[in-house]
Amino acid sequence: MPILDSIAIQKILPHRYPFLLVDKIIELEPRIRIVGIKQVTANEQFFVGHFPGAPVMPGVLQIEALAQVGAILALREFEDRDEKIPFFSGIDSAKFRRPVVPGDTLRLEVTALRIGSKVQKMRGVATVDGQVTAEAEIMCIIANRSDIKE
Repeated sequence: MPILDSIAIQKILPHRYPFLLVDKIIELEPRIRIVGIKQVTANEQFFVGHFPGAPVMPGVLQIEALAQVGAILALREFEDRDEKIPFFSGIDSAKFRRPVVPGDTLRLEVTALRIGSKVQKMRGVATVDGQVTAEAEIMCIIANRSDIKE
């Protein structure tokens, strides 16, 4: 049973299809750790061009999926989260270990290294069947939506 389903996730994250890359949250320790799931299907738009005849989920999208899970952990701490938006501010020590293909269940585990009022730092590890596919330290800034210039 998920702790957060896709509808609950969309109440926290500003991302929407086709860029929402987390389907559910299955574990959550506030301010400490979170685990999300992405069911990778053959219908993903990125598979059309990455790569025809040999579909592989781009590593950068695995990192983005980890960041989205981390953003859920961080944004939950803000009562005014509807007025906030997370922005990447850094990615360190990123490594890609094995391909992710249609039919895989991507497990996205993110541990908080620093949860602040503005700057967040987390460590994310993506796995399929217990094998690491991608890992990185992710930093983001939580900005006010009103500060973004259109």
